[in-house]
Amino acid sequence: MYKNISDWDRMIAGKLYNSSSKDIEKQHNDGMYRCDRFNKIPVRRTKAKQRALEKLIPSAKGNYLGVFAPFYCEYGVNIHVGKGCFVNYNCTFLDVASIILGDGVWIGANVTIATPNHPFLAEERLPADYPDGNYDLEYASPITINEGCWICSGATICGGVTIGKNSIVAAGAVVNRDVPPNSIVAGVPAKVIRQIDEGDRINVWETYVKNEFPVPARDKK
Repeated sequence: MYKNISDWDRMIAGKLYNSSSKDIEKQHNDGMYRCDRFNKIPVRRTKAKQRALEKLIPSAKGNYLGVFAPFYCEYGVNIHVGKGCFVNYNCTFLDVASIILGDGVWIGANVTIATPNHPFLAEERLPADYPDGNYDLEYASPITINEGCWICSGATICGGVTIGKNSIVAAGAVVNRDVPPNSIVAGVPAKVIRQIDEGDRINVWETYVKNEFPVPARDKK
């Protein structure tokens, strides 16, 4: 009965799948090819690079996704983006399960978003011979980063995490549990430092027009 379910369908559903199966290998190779092609197209070839990005991440079409190369992912088709997202240099999206970015999500340089997981026991984690062949079994959990979030440089987002809207993940943080909306989290593992509120307002337009340094409202008191 288990042979009636493809490993791709198992993978997408978050169940154990054989990562060395032929259908997974083909999808993975196709994804790596599209990723390599995107990275190799010169920046000045704007239209060609955009076409390559949309082939790599189909949800990018019409959503004004900006990605600075190099960018790395496994499949691309499991990355789903809202409007106006931005991904900075040298980011890695391991999209074994879905990676969902809401509208206006910003991803800093060197960020890793990793959905895969593996059995903790080495004897179950390593490829092994089973009754009908050799299997390399693993699984993955989706990641959702809601609208308006900013993931700062060098952060790692682990599988199964949901980050609430308008939150900020500090540089170098490792997020292994859900983040409430409008929160700043930092550390390893990441913990809520405080909520974002009106005290953080810097009146961007007025400050820009006056050519002043940006100072949060709470620091002006």
